[in-house]
Amino acid sequence: MEPELTGHTAVTSATEMCFHLESNARLWDRVLRSRLRRPGFVGKHSMPPKLISMTPKITVLIPCRDEERNIQSCIEAARLVADEILVADSGSIDRTLEIVKCQKDVRLIERTFVGYADFKNWAIPQATHPWVLIVDADERVTLSLAEEIREVLGSSPEEIDAYWIYRRNFFLGHEIKFSGWNTDDVCRLIRRDRCRYGKRLVHEEIDVEPKRTRWLRERLIHYTVRNYDHYLEKRIKYTELSAKHIWENGKRASFSSLFFRPLLRFVYLYVLRGGFRDGLAGLQVCMLTAFFNTFIRQGRLWEMQHGEDLRHESAETSTLPSADRKAA
Repeated sequence: MEPELTGHTAVTSATEMCFHLESNARLWDRVLRSRLRRPGFVGKHSMPPKLISMTPKITVLIPCRDEERNIQSCIEAARLVADEILVADSGSIDRTLEIVKCQKDVRLIERTFVGYADFKNWAIPQATHPWVLIVDADERVTLSLAEEIREVLGSSPEEIDAYWIYRRNFFLGHEIKFSGWNTDDVCRLIRRDRCRYGKRLVHEEIDVEPKRTRWLRERLIHYTVRNYDHYLEKRIKYTELSAKHIWENGKRASFSSLFFRPLLRFVYLYVLRGGFRDGLAGLQVCMLTAFFNTFIRQGRLWEMQHGEDLRHESAETSTLPSADRKAA
């Protein structure tokens, strides 16, 4: 059985908390790292000793802000594959920094948040090793994924700059296997000196030629929604940024985009993409996706367009003679 990482007593001070976290970290490091790198270990992606020694070193980069609920578990999972763990914090005001500073094998860098892509592009070059695995605080590296990464990088062609990783997504504790989430993939394993994020406000992506990428088989666990408050907070922020992005690309809201597109989106996800097979969790995911990702985003576009019309009307009125303004 795996060791259980729960304390017997409440942590009553920062010193006790650091000791508690440090002990857990050392325990996991001994058990999991020995399983992963022991030459005689037989697993799905086991490697011979020579290949292990030839594998390039990896930095796991964890960008975060106010992630006291997740950061400890994320770091422990990252130890499965990391030669270095680099936490990039963008202004946490909870206990995130306190927890990170208790980890002796974790390097911490801090900077004010200026945008998702800009922040990550600032952090990537600060990695020590040539390959960087970017993991959000609500994601977890699994043993099978760690093994595959080590195996793949041990024989990675020079022309490959990045690897895409599929995710196993969880909604309120339920794994969503359909509903359009089963094909969710992210480009996260990259060469430090060749890859950067493109300039997008939200859902930023690595700017790399498709022919220089490949996909991994194993998945990254993603605890995307822990409760409705958390979901609504994320969606409100993302829909605003997403609407700004498509607004800047010249798209505008219309009757069909507000009325038909959300309905079609729900039918597509729930029926064609098998959302009904995920039960009540799938029903919620499909309805919320259709509402927030489609209807609210289009509504925000309409709001921006309406505000622009009002500004034009105000500007035109202000240029009229005073008598005409009174008549208007």
